[in-house]
Amino acid sequence: MPQTLSHRIHSNQNGPHDHLDTVVRKHLRSEFKRPFPQYSVDAFEPINALVCAHPGPLIIDSYCGVGESTAHIAAAHPAALVIGIDKSSHRLAKHPQAYADDRVVNYRLVRADVDDFWRLAVAARWRPSKHFILYPNPWPKSSQLKRRCHGSPLFPTILDLGGRLEVRSNWAIYIEEFALALSLAGKLAAAECFEPQPAITPFERKYQLSGQSLWRCRVEL
Repeated sequence: MPQTLSHRIHSNQNGPHDHLDTVVRKHLRSEFKRPFPQYSVDAFEPINALVCAHPGPLIIDSYCGVGESTAHIAAAHPAALVIGIDKSSHRLAKHPQAYADDRVVNYRLVRADVDDFWRLAVAARWRPSKHFILYPNPWPKSSQLKRRCHGSPLFPTILDLGGRLEVRSNWAIYIEEFALALSLAGKLAAAECFEPQPAITPFERKYQLSGQSLWRCRVEL
């Protein structure tokens, strides 16, 4: 069955959000203190035990969806432990039959809310060598700025996790904003257009087949 092509993102923004600077600076000055729900702690603890026992590098794949990217990253980094995080049990349930490879065993998928998981990882002193945020929901309406990773109160937590961060999107403005947010935090970064070889997520593949430009921002934290 042929894959359905993807529509381009439509937004009432023509460029970076007018309030990006104000929102990011506010979050950089404050601490997000929402209590951890028990289900998030329960999801984190067994993964944290694996991370503590692993002698090699750690890589995080946030919003991993069906986990195709997680398996791909793990295959490319055999000495690393790769943790894929997604809140959808429906998406994660597709992984074993459609995307798993018995030859690649150095990754784990966990159902969790990244808002809690990232903070728990910082508290546990995780030090990932790399962190991938691939095609998060762009929340393209101007009113949705604070739902985007860089406009969220969790943006400082991303910085605290450290490592080599790579964010990808099919919406240039999202990546431009992310790079600007990083600059406000003192991190030099820029948006760039790229062609993945190969595509490593279903969305990435769909966007390519639809003829859309893909964008990324990479930075050492």
